[in-house]
Formats: sequence, structure tokens, C-alpha cells
Amino acid sequence: MTVTLEKSVEDFITTPHKLFIDGQWVDAASGKTFATPNPATGQTLAHVAEADAEDIDRAVRAARRAFEQGPWSRMTASERGRIIWRIGDLILEHAEELAQLESLDNGKPVAVARAADVPLAADLFHYMAGWATKIEGNTISLSVPYMPGAAFHAYTLREPVGVVGQIIPWNFPLLMAAWKLGPALATGNVVILKPAEQTPLSALRLAELIAEAGMPDGVVNVLPGYGETAGAALAAHDGVDKVAFTGSTEVGKLIVHAAAGNLKKVTLELGGKSPNIVFDDADPDIAIQGAANAIFFNHGQCCVAGSRLFVQRDRFDEVVEGVANIARGIRLGPGMEPDTQMGPLVSDEQLRRVTGYLDSGRAEGVQTLAGGNRHGERGYFVQPTVLTDVRPEMKVVREEIFGPVVVASPFSDLDEIAAEANATDYGLGAGIWTRDISKAHALAGKIRAGTVWINCYNVFDAALPFGGYKQSGWGREMGHQALDAYTEVKSVCTQLQT
Repeated sequence: MTVTLEKSVEDFITTPHKLFIDGQWVDAASGKTFATPNPATGQTLAHVAEADAEDIDRAVRAARRAFEQGPWSRMTASERGRIIWRIGDLILEHAEELAQLESLDNGKPVAVARAADVPLAADLFHYMAGWATKIEGNTISLSVPYMPGAAFHAYTLREPVGVVGQIIPWNFPLLMAAWKLGPALATGNVVILKPAEQTPLSALRLAELIAEAGMPDGVVNVLPGYGETAGAALAAHDGVDKVAFTGSTEVGKLIVHAAAGNLKKVTLELGGKSPNIVFDDADPDIAIQGAANAIFFNHGQCCVAGSRLFVQRDRFDEVVEGVANIARGIRLGPGMEPDTQMGPLVSDEQLRRVTGYLDSGRAEGVQTLAGGNRHGERGYFVQPTVLTDVRPEMKVVREEIFGPVVVASPFSDLDEIAAEANATDYGLGAGIWTRDISKAHALAGKIRAGTVWINCYNVFDAALPFGGYKQSGWGREMGHQALDAYTEVKSVCTQLQT
């Protein structure tokens, strides 16, 4: 039995979708559309207008007008904050509708979208709304050695960057839109948002709610399209002052090159191959469940997934077999079925990517304790998988799989595991499981990653900064640190007559 679709969801998915530019719903300049599939069936879910370079240019010009001439820049910070807060309220008012859209378009269980994606998105807007009135500069006392006796009044201003291009991924479509839009709007910027072509629906519905909240025309523009066309045009456009991207490290590097034309500012939240470390003194039940959740949450389609499981040697067999038992018992099915614990991967391309890694592991001699194969013939399902007998040089150990696949290795002591944990190009997250809090904090200090969870995993909050070291990206999402990425600092210096 499946969850009953809301009438609003039925109406939304059967309506052809346009681009949202300058407060209006418009066709793509080319007239092109593309189909977004239901990953549980592979069948077309909805048709969406396909933006390309001409549409991006139209949106950039609209955003520039809104920034320089429109009411947004003339609003008080309090007025802006109230609109942003209202967006959060509207998300909660339409929570079931948004959860169902997310489940249909992305494949995740609707219960997960209800519990995590939707309320976290609303909370992000509420949190950032409060910051709108707290963007402050400071005064500075000057001592200029070559102007003895001179007096100055010097201060700094924090000002919005301007026109911001934001490109978001398909694994948490609504939540990633919130992560990007919230701080950009709180600091007074205008935005062109390009959702992933695999999952455009919740961003388009969010655009409707943003308009309903009273956002002036042109401040937020939403243009679905392909990365190679719309995304590339947005990253390279000389009218864009900053680009923010969440996605793969490979594409992040392309974004950096595209942004070089006008040296626009860039923030990147990229891939990961995160270590999840279980010491022999950890509570085994808690650590086993935590290790399973770290990799199988959101079908492993999570940039910070705990995909490298390290267990201290004396407890290795117990913990890894415990994780494998959980994997074997996970119920796979369409996201709209209430008893589903893991839905499909997002696309046929992702299915081929993950199964390709499984084939590679088998060819290189890994042992499969659980899963290891595609599940069924319909939709894009992959079994939750636990691999052992792995070596550091294997692709399944080195590269981000972005699926429900964990590789498990034993370790002996803290110094060894610190080196193993950091033996990766990535540095997004890490987990530590131990009763020894001193050991936990000692290891947390050694791990080069943006987030280290101790005796927990996948804990997110709008106030908690998130981002990566090394090739996991530049800058931070969430927390007040995110505001720095969307503001310029201006120094003002006046000599006083004394």
C-alpha cells in the first residue's frame, strides 16, 4: 500500500513546468523541455522547461535590476528578515506536499523527507531570517605613523556581494536549496538557482512559496536545466558576482575554471570519502547502528556518508557482521510505500555508477558480506552493501561511490588510524565511536575534516557550520560562517579636523 498522494501533488506533477525568471513563469527561450523520472519505476514523472545560456542571461539581467534598482536593496534588514521567516513558515504549512514531491522525484522514503528534509529546510530559513538584522561592521582606531597627530574615524561595512549563481545537487533537493538561499537572502543578495536536472520539482514548488512570501520580482530566479549548458553558463557569466556549488569534486573544479573569467567569488561543497572509526571500548550496539546509519542514510547518496569503516582489530568481526546484518534486513522499495527503509538511487546513471564500483571491487578481490548487487529489475535499486578484504589502492576505497556501499578495515591504535583516516584527497566528515572522551577529542584534533561526530553521525543543525578540507571544498554552509561567503567588507576612513 502506498501513501495517498495529496491533490496538490497530483496537480503539480501533471502540470508542465516553466522557468521562474523575474517573478514570472516563462518558457525556455529554445522551447525545449526535459522529463524528470520517478526513480522507483524509471517512468516519466513530470516535464520541465530546459534552461540554457540565453535563459541564464535573461535571469542574470533580471537579478541585476532587482539588486540595483528594485525594492530589495531599499528594504530594511527587518523587512527582509520577515520575508525569509515567512518562507520557512510556508514550507511547514506545505510540509506533506513537499515531502511527497521529494520522495517521488528523488526516491527517498517519504517518512525521511517528512522527518528530516522538510523541517530542516524550514529551520534554515528561520535561522537565517534572524541574521538579517545582525550583519554588522566595526569601528577601528587608527595609528598612522607618517601622519603624527592626525585623527580619523574609520569603520567597516558588510555589504552583499550582488548577483549570486547557486547550483545544487539531487540528493537533498529542497534542503540544499534552503542551505544556499537562506544566507544569500539574509545578507541582501539576489539569486539565480539552478536545481539538478534529476530533481527539479521541489525547487520549482519552493519558488512558488517564495513568491507567496512576498519576495520582490527578480530577487530569486529558479532555472532547471543541465549542468553542461545552464550550469556552465551560470558559472561563467560575467554578470554573476559569486557562484556557490554543491556536487562532485570533478565538477567543482570545472566551476572554478569557469569562474575565472571575471574572478567571481566561489564557494564549493564537494565530495567525501569519510572515515567512521569504532574503537574497541565503544558501546557495540550503539556503534553498529551508528555505522549502518552513517552509510545507508539517504541510500548512501550523501557527500558525508561514512563510507570507510575502520574498526579496532579486537572488535572488527563483531561490528562488521553487525552492520552487515542490518544491511541484509533493510527493506527496499518505492519511497511512497510507508514500510520502505531505503528507496532507489536517483537515476539510471547513478545505478550504473554504483554497480560499476561493485563490479570493480569483485574484480579486485573484495569479500562481500552483504548486498553487492542491483535489487530487482524495475527502478534504480541497489542492495545495501558491506565489503571487506579491501586494500588502500582499490577504487572502492579511494573514490567516492555515492551509494549504499561501505568498505571495512581493521586498525590497531590511535596513531595508525589517524594516518589512515587522513589518507584521502577528501576531508568532509568523520565519525568516532568510543567511551574514552579524551581519546575521542585527541583523534578529532588529528583528523583533517570539516565535521567530526563523536558517538553520533549525520547530526545537522542550521547553527552548525558544514564544509570540507582539502578537495571537499571551499567555505562553509550554515552557521554564521556562511554569511561571510555572501558579503564584501568595505573600509571607510575619514580624517577628522581637530
